[in-house]
Amino acid sequence: MKINELYEGWRNKLIPPSDIKELIGVVGNERMEMCNACEHHSKHLKSSMRPDDYCTRCGCTLSAKTKCLSCKCPMDYWKAVLTKKQEHEITQDDDEKEE
Repeated sequence: MKINELYEGWRNKLIPPSDIKELIGVVGNERMEMCNACEHHSKHLKSSMRPDDYCTRCGCTLSAKTKCLSCKCPMDYWKAVLTKKQEHEITQDDDEKEE
């Protein structure tokens, strides 16, 4: 996962852009259902030093990764719903509204 995808996931989790807040919620919930059923979910580990639910394949925190609209699952269980360019344009529009 690239730094901009990491930022996008955490931003969408903590402070989602108003224009896509509902989409983030719907997509995030659908993806989390798939992750909860996946054998690479950290809940299947006997022990872990991490307190969060994460993907043992990519190492990402699932509560943020599933909300990154330009990200995809490393196992291809779910795809990106926006291109990085579309996500950037939405983010820019939201930042301009705040100014």
